[in-house]
Parts: sequence; C-alpha cells; structure tokens
Amino acid sequence: MSIWELLLAFVVVVLMLVALLANVLVLMCFLYSADIRKQVPGLFILNLTFCNLLMAVSSMPLTLAGIIYKSQPAGDQVCHAVGFLETFLTTNSMLSMAALSIDRWIAVVFPLSYHSKMRFRDAALILSYTWLHSASFPIVAASLSWVGFHHLYASCTLYNKRPEDRTQFVIFTGVFHALSFLLSLVVLCFTYLKVLKVARFHCKRIDVITMQTLVLLVDIHPSVRERCLEEQRRRRQRATKKISTFIGTFILCFAPYVITRLVELSSVVHINAHWGIISKCLAYSKAVSDPFVYSLLRHQYKKTWKDIINKVLKRSSINSSALAGEAHGRNLPQLNE
Repeated sequence: MSIWELLLAFVVVVLMLVALLANVLVLMCFLYSADIRKQVPGLFILNLTFCNLLMAVSSMPLTLAGIIYKSQPAGDQVCHAVGFLETFLTTNSMLSMAALSIDRWIAVVFPLSYHSKMRFRDAALILSYTWLHSASFPIVAASLSWVGFHHLYASCTLYNKRPEDRTQFVIFTGVFHALSFLLSLVVLCFTYLKVLKVARFHCKRIDVITMQTLVLLVDIHPSVRERCLEEQRRRRQRATKKISTFIGTFILCFAPYVITRLVELSSVVHINAHWGIISKCLAYSKAVSDPFVYSLLRHQYKKTWKDIINKVLKRSSINSSALAGEAHGRNLPQLNE
C-alpha cells in the first residue's frame, strides 16, 4: 500500500469509529430523555441516527477493505446488498435533513399553528415518504444490475458494467441525484433562508427595544452598556452561524461526491482514484457531523448527557460505598479475635 492509501484507510477508520460513537450517544440520549422523545423533530433525528449507524457498520467497513485489498472485499451478493443499502441510506439521510428543515421552518414562521401542522402523525407520513422515495432508486438499480463494486470509490455502490446500458444509466444517475441531493438542497436553502429572515426581523425588534432602553438609562455603567451591545452582535450572528452550518455541511460533504459521480459519466474527463475515495470519505463524514450539528451540541442533549453521567457516577459511588461497608464488616470479626 502507498502512503496515500494508508492515509485514506486511516481516515475511513476514524470516520467509522467517530460515527459509531457519536450516533450511539444520540441514541442513548433519545432513549433516556422523555422530553426528547415527546418532540416531533425527535423522529427525524432518530431516523437520521439509524441511517448513520447502518452506514458506519455496513458501507464504511467494506470501503476500508476495498482500499486495503484494492478489489471487491466480499462476494457479489454481499456487495449488492451493501450497495443497495448505501444508496438507500444516503438518500434517506438527505431527505431526513430536508424534513428537519421543514420542521424548523414551520416552527419559526408559523409558531402559533406549529402543533396543528406538525404532529407525530404528520412526521410519520413524511418519514414514510422518505423511505418510499429512498427505496425506489436502489430497487430500480438492483433490478437492472446497476449495483456492484466500483474501484474508483473502493466501495459497493451504483455501478454499470455493461456498455450497452450506458445511456440508460446516465439518465438514471442524473435523475437520482436531482431527486435526492438537489431536491434536498433546494428544500434546505428555501426553508432555512425563510427561518433566517424571520430571525433577523425579531433581532431588529429586540435591538430597537434594547437601544431605547439604553438611551433612557442615562446613568447605566459603560461596561453594562457594552455587554448589551455585545449581546446584540452575538444574537445577530447566532442564527446565521447555525443556518450556515446546516447548509454548509450538507454541501461540503455531499457535493464533491455527487459532482464526481456526474463527471464520471463523461468519458472525456479522467478522475484520479485517490480523489474518488476522498469524495467518498467526505460523504461518509456527514454521518460524523450530523450528531453534533443536529443533536449533541444542543442544550437539551447536553443536559441529558450531564444527567446520564451524574447518574452513572452516583451509582458507581453507591456501589463502591457498599463494597467498602461489606469489607469493613468482614474485617470486624478478625479484629475481635
């Protein structure tokens, strides 16, 4: 193996381990906290978490083996199953992010009617659509034998080995990425830009009230005034940073891989094998970033983790105290003798 291949293999191992750990943490928070389970967005986050976990235990290990052995790491049936699952999970993840953005849009733009427009039944219907949408493309690909081991990405994925099917495969690939990546990106941009517009409007209202208050309080200390102005700046930047993170991570992780898949369809452009694997690793990195972007960095999940850690530490301290008491009780007869 070359130094590049060793480095790429190491990156895949790190992505796989971090994705497993981070998504398991999200799942533990969901199971522990009743408040998180009561929230409608929790269904979308749970679906996204399961997609990321399955990606980490199915597609990533085979890509790692493909990089190491430079060939198909398993039998045809296993590779076809993993390729089918990889296509389904990737599409499902994208649509789940779009569903989360729609939920935020309804919550921010229509706050008074949110509970009537986004109920658990509505969320279940949206998830049903994402599953049907995500399953339709790999079913078509599998029925036409367009799933297999692709050396450019060292993974089991969409792949056409028959030259006579080239035109049909090009059309299928274009439609697939248009109705998965592009559709999700359009929904993300539309909904989050609407959310940002509303957030900026509320920030302006709060800023006007704050400035009027500062003008009336002529005797206010300069340090207090400066803290109020600093909080204004942070409030304006907070929504922009969050929305930029949501859209930016989606584009950064998926766009290079999707563009590479589309460019690959042209026989004129040659794609370096190392870049193919790098673009695949970027797509895998979404399974690592999602738990932090959508869950673990939020206040509610941080609080849940503190509660879990405190409960574990309290239980271990009680157990250690009980063991110490038993040991002390066993030593008493020896001392009396």
